[in-house]
Amino acid sequence: MNTYFSQHPMFKDRRQAGRALAQALQSRVQDQPLVLALPRGGVPVAYEVAKALAAPLDVVLVRKIGAPGNEEFAIGAVAEGSPPYCVADQAMMALFGASQDWFDAERDRQLEEIQRRRRAYCASRPAPDVTGREVVLVDDGIATGSTARAALLALAAAGPSRLLFAAPVGAREAVAMLRPLVDELVCLEMPEPFRAVGLHYDRFDQTGDDEVVRLLAGSMSG
Repeated sequence: MNTYFSQHPMFKDRRQAGRALAQALQSRVQDQPLVLALPRGGVPVAYEVAKALAAPLDVVLVRKIGAPGNEEFAIGAVAEGSPPYCVADQAMMALFGASQDWFDAERDRQLEEIQRRRRAYCASRPAPDVTGREVVLVDDGIATGSTARAALLALAAAGPSRLLFAAPVGAREAVAMLRPLVDELVCLEMPEPFRAVGLHYDRFDQTGDDEVVRLLAGSMSG
């Protein structure tokens, strides 16, 4: 067993990773950007980025659609929007025997969860308007990139002036897949083998809804 990652993680925790990411972004943003996090793990990272850039912070809500019998393996994703933006991996759907009817039902179930989280995190505040704004989307890491891809496609469709994606660590293949979708992509570390996001953090506790609400409330609004 290779124990390198458990003994030598690249980041202490999400907050420290966010501060490192903010330093890399300082010279890359042109205006005061809107920083958007992918909940829940992306929020502590994005909080530090927004604080360093003196930028407003909000969330963009995306849910992966897991394979039948293996919910952790993403075969698609859906992002909030009007209308919602959905991506599907047809090859993986076929491999797992997922019919279109099954996929549509799972998409609708995940949209209900997105609506629940929007209410829980932001009360009555609607999703931010990104039209004509410089937007930085932040996550705590890039594994398959499926949820980030759905979020970026949804954001791009809304017409931002510039779209950036930033993460402390990511799989090289996923980073390459996402790069054409943005004006700029910042990923501090792309180790090989990648394995899992959490292996590159000393502390990778689950981020709870309460922490998301607290950090959003403590950030700048705008």
